[in-house]
Amino acid sequence: MRRRRLGASEGGVGSSGGNMLRFYTDDAPGIKISPTVVLVLSLCFIGFVTALHVFGKLYRSKLVPPGAQ
Repeated sequence: MRRRRLGASEGGVGSSGGNMLRFYTDDAPGIKISPTVVLVLSLCFIGFVTALHVFGKLYRSKLVPPGAQ
């Protein structure tokens, strides 16, 4: 039995490829930033949240007298 080839209109790889390419063109709406900037900003956010957790633990340990918990 022969295999049937899928065209772009039948759900092949080409059907979603056109939509993905639109994100990287000048026609796409929104802020234009590169994936590297997104990666750096997300790592900075993760580091900031981690630092807040560490500072919160240190600050709370200074306020609570030993043996109070």
